Amino acid sequence: MAITAAPAEGDDEVIAAINTTPLVDVMLVLLIIFLITIPVVNTSVQVELPKETIEVRESKPENLVISVDKSNAIYLQDARVSSTRALVDQLKKVSVQQPQPEVQIRGDLTAQYEGVGKVLYACQLAGIAKVAFITEPPARGS
Repeated sequence: MAITAAPAEGDDEVIAAINTTPLVDVMLVLLIIFLITIPVVNTSVQVELPKETIEVRESKPENLVISVDKSNAIYLQDARVSSTRALVDQLKKVSVQQPQPEVQIRGDLTAQYEGVGKVLYACQLAGIAKVAFITEPPARGS
């Protein structure tokens, strides 16, 4: 703490020194608060985020390719599927095979998420364990 001696009786000078003790106290309190809260923020759920890589996958004849075009129409292999229920029925027949084939989804770049979401939901209802997305690699130099 800074102690300022009282001026002598004859001195009418004003003491121009700034007392920085309260400022230092506040800064130390803030420092302690930050030191306590930073470990709490950093110990959230530990996940390993995916890296941006392109994995080359083999297309096997037994894999199913489901396509979603820009109008959200769904195609199983090359045949259009009339409804999500019909897709679930066809996927249930495939899900009982051993080993279970992988379902590969090809979604148009301009398609809304709704069409792809319906395909994912149908795969979930049918009990398909392996679902993959087919994408194109980025253009070179991008």
